[in-house]
Amino acid sequence: MKLQTKIPLKRETQNLIDYKSNLLLLGSCFSENIGDKLSYFKFKATQNPFGILFHPKAIENLISNTSNKKVYSSDDLIHQNEAWHSFDAHSSLSSASENELLNKLNLAISLTNKKIKEASHIVITIGTSWVYRFIETDTIVANCHKIPQKKFLKELLTITEITESLAHSISLIKSLNSEVSITFTVSPIRHLKDGFIENTQSKSHLIAAIHTLVNKQNISYFPSYEIMMDELRDYRFYAEDMIHPNKTAINYIWGKFIDTWFSEETKLTMKEIDEIQKGILHRPFREDSGPHQQFLLKLEQKKSSLKERLPFINF
Repeated sequence: MKLQTKIPLKRETQNLIDYKSNLLLLGSCFSENIGDKLSYFKFKATQNPFGILFHPKAIENLISNTSNKKVYSSDDLIHQNEAWHSFDAHSSLSSASENELLNKLNLAISLTNKKIKEASHIVITIGTSWVYRFIETDTIVANCHKIPQKKFLKELLTITEITESLAHSISLIKSLNSEVSITFTVSPIRHLKDGFIENTQSKSHLIAAIHTLVNKQNISYFPSYEIMMDELRDYRFYAEDMIHPNKTAINYIWGKFIDTWFSEETKLTMKEIDEIQKGILHRPFREDSGPHQQFLLKLEQKKSSLKERLPFINF
């Protein structure tokens, strides 16, 4: 008896992710979930230098500014609620100091430029088609920074607008790194503040636009949204807010991502790292006991053996 409908996943056969890979993750907060997993398993991965970016226009803007090596100045900042902000970045970069924020932004531009050029894989997660346009400057922003909503116009990007935005992002990335593999995914997190029907419309626009671009050279799609909506269609897979995937769901989707993109040799190395990470977190009843000292010795031997093969890994 089948108690679950499964999303058919096609295993990638070329340019698989391994410990030689350089990964860059951009976009919605689900990219942070995957980024945290990559960090735990000690891959060479960078996530969201400009913080979480929810929609295609924000990601396009970052990639465009990165390609042009934009230098941020005071004219690019706003002051609100005793802090300095950039409409191009998430509030996690905001600062009480104007100069500090400028340093953060310009360092993030340099870092993103470097990481795009070095990347073997870029994963872009898009969360919504809804955007906010700042009336004063007639520009779409990445984040409203709790500025009163009356200063913005809320708009739904059309499928054509999203397609053009993503195509431009791809073109800019390829101009910096022609060999990089780009994977798009739609965040499984529902933006219910927009409304239930509006969220469905938003996600459908994203999916329709992405699928006009995939299956071209080194452009692919990973169905994290579909896995959450179909294979995990039960509220036991959600956090208390009934919107965000919980730990079980994140681990499940991560497992599907591994099965799609990772080589068998890489999976074995990940198992070694997982054992070391769990060993580091282990807390004994008696730290000075003989068995625990023997455990620590074996743990150090495992670390040394791994570092001989992968010198860049640090615990």
